[in-house]
Amino acid sequence: MSDPSTPQHASEAAGEPAGAEAPARLRELIAERREAMDALRARGLDPYPPGGGRLDRVGDVVARFDGELDGDPEPAAGAEPAAGAGPHPAALAPGEDSGEAVRVAGRLVATRGHGKLAFLVIRDGDDEVQVMARLDRLGAEGFALTDDLHEGDWIAAEGTLARSKRGEPTVDADAVTIVGKALRPPPDKWHGVREPETRYRHREMDLAASQEARAMVRARAVLLAALRAELDERAYLEVETPLLHPIPGGANATPFVTHHEALGVDLYLRIAPELYLKRLVVGGLPRVYEIGRVFRNEGLSTRHNPEFTMLEAYQAHAGYGEMMALTQGLIQRAASALAEAGLREGGLVTRFGEAEVDLSGDWPRRPLLDLVAEAVGVERLDLGDRARLAELCAAHRVPIEDRWGAGKLALELYEKLVEPHLWEPTFVIDYPVEVSPLARRHPDDPGLAQRYELIIAGRELTNGFSELTDPDDQRERFEEQARAKAAGDAEAMPIDEDYLAAMELGLPPTGGLGLGVDRLLMLLLGRESIREVVAFPTLRPRG
Repeated sequence: MSDPSTPQHASEAAGEPAGAEAPARLRELIAERREAMDALRARGLDPYPPGGGRLDRVGDVVARFDGELDGDPEPAAGAEPAAGAGPHPAALAPGEDSGEAVRVAGRLVATRGHGKLAFLVIRDGDDEVQVMARLDRLGAEGFALTDDLHEGDWIAAEGTLARSKRGEPTVDADAVTIVGKALRPPPDKWHGVREPETRYRHREMDLAASQEARAMVRARAVLLAALRAELDERAYLEVETPLLHPIPGGANATPFVTHHEALGVDLYLRIAPELYLKRLVVGGLPRVYEIGRVFRNEGLSTRHNPEFTMLEAYQAHAGYGEMMALTQGLIQRAASALAEAGLREGGLVTRFGEAEVDLSGDWPRRPLLDLVAEAVGVERLDLGDRARLAELCAAHRVPIEDRWGAGKLALELYEKLVEPHLWEPTFVIDYPVEVSPLARRHPDDPGLAQRYELIIAGRELTNGFSELTDPDDQRERFEEQARAKAAGDAEAMPIDEDYLAAMELGLPPTGGLGLGVDRLLMLLLGRESIREVVAFPTLRPRG
């Protein structure tokens, strides 16, 4: 049986670790594994055979030993065991065999040999089981395979369920086959992949070594299922809209540009699905949502990845009040689902950084201008007095540009002085219209929009509003955005004539929300970098 040792520096060589000796040692280990692969082929064995056939999940096999599947381990009083059946696996004594046949497969994660006996531990997902390979049961040719196995190989084993003499659940093998030869050594099984660059660039290595990394991937699936369940129960219809847009719209962001050869036109990877989703509402679908990737040509940071997952939902005959209630329901549902799945602790209380966040109860709603007034120490803010707002920005060292209006100045004050300090869940409401081009004006103040953002732990998780439904007002807002773009604002929206035509067909009163799925997962898992919750984050090219 091959030496399973895989020094950490060698296992991380694919990620360019420090140390000149690492690549050389890695080449030696790969060469050793290739020799074993050649030996397999010399004996007529395919190191990469096709799959198929009956297979038992390792988790189900282990559960049999705990009596968790197929009834009780002990027969009812006076009952006779089934003909030909041995003891139930849960009732086996050390060294006893049940005679129950199984076939399992998984990655080889540990080996030990004792002459004519070898023990192989295989992992299927997070579940592990021991395979006992015996010369007298496998025969000389079958047992010889164990000499050419390395940790990281994928193998299958057929045999019977038994307990080893040490009492461990075991598959006593009648046959062991290799189903996928690993030519590179796996990461160190005790320490995993420690170098962050390798973890992000070669996530498969991180997943192979770390149960925590695999749990992160499962957590995303559980979270998405919970979000869908909440929306489905509220009679929302899941839809799909285009990823390639002729005009970048629905958010203030710089798009990625691509080119369609057949049409001879430039297209844009979507920065938001909003305008298409609202066109579906125009068409008579009263409650729609989409969960999908969006793309924004922005910098990399702990909070930003150029492609990320967004949930957007729209409801006819609703306003931003209903959307705030929906937002709260979605997040609380997701938090509970992850806790029930054992993927996080604390129920509706989550730990982020050094402090806890309580997600229970109803979350407060605070007007943006009130929060800014408190932060700068004035009684109230007046959006009609740009000069005063500029003075406040200067006094608090908030940089501004001459082309910005009063609403943009108020937003800058809020984002610099208020947002980072909002820890408990808070709906910040009633944003300036100037920075809310798709939101309905507030009936009590035409300078404000019925818009909200949810802030938790100093971070924006959702953006939503009572949608603007007046096509003439929307055209004026688009034209204002176009002027801002012409003046140098690369993130301003262009005029979307197709969307305006849809609005002229009639958009009913509508509420909408956008929820950043990656940021929500970061919050609920207590991760401070988006790279920890995205399987394959965008990274700078090497060199």
